[in-house]
Amino acid sequence: MAIETATPVIELRHVDKHYGPLHVLRDINLSVAKGEVLVVIGPSGSGKSTMCRTINRLETIDSGEILIEGTPLPQEGKELAALRAKVGMVFQSFNLFAHKTILQNVTMGPIEVLHTPREQAEAEAMELLRRVGVDSQAAKVPAQLSGGQQQRVAIARSLAMHPTAMLFDEPTSALDPEMINEVLAVMVELAQEGMTMVVVTHEMNFARRVANRVVFMADGQIVEQNSPDEFFDHPQSQRAKDFLESIKGH
Repeated sequence: MAIETATPVIELRHVDKHYGPLHVLRDINLSVAKGEVLVVIGPSGSGKSTMCRTINRLETIDSGEILIEGTPLPQEGKELAALRAKVGMVFQSFNLFAHKTILQNVTMGPIEVLHTPREQAEAEAMELLRRVGVDSQAAKVPAQLSGGQQQRVAIARSLAMHPTAMLFDEPTSALDPEMINEVLAVMVELAQEGMTMVVVTHEMNFARRVANRVVFMADGQIVEQNSPDEFFDHPQSQRAKDFLESIKGH
């Protein structure tokens, strides 16, 4: 798939982050082009999720700069909310509102943030729920759905905001094996439609099949990045070789 070379949708410049004495992100430089699917992998504690969460400032950074479509990410306030709305986020733990119906979960952002008329928001939400295969569940609350269904609702909820890009932070790691594929199938479809995506995942088959680029992190650093075939078949660093060896057979 052709990647555009214009202004990156997401750009991190010299990003550093500490948790107390722990240096969790070390001089991260990364740009994501429009329509690119970037998959971030690496051992636990390598900083993958932290990096993902800095992109819409769910985690603050100590130094460096993050830009969305060329605009530096504001510290707080309305400007931050506006930029956040451009970058959808799908979490490991779904983060749906437990006491609201599925339909309400998906329409809340468009109605309250984008000021979409309710009727229009509901029509769009039903179309998105149909797209991810859970439109028949619209009147239920999250607890009545399987984990895989809840995660697909979470994806629909993100899409309802018409994001420029989407972040996925371990979207399948809380799911039973049989539910993983139903969520990955939705993500594959999004990628094929040209959605700009940053995906932190342990799903190597997904990385190999869908990524335009694989970024391998360890110890808070980007150790190497390459096309999926190059990375998986010819890893350059010893860290990457050890990591790929350790997950063989998983």
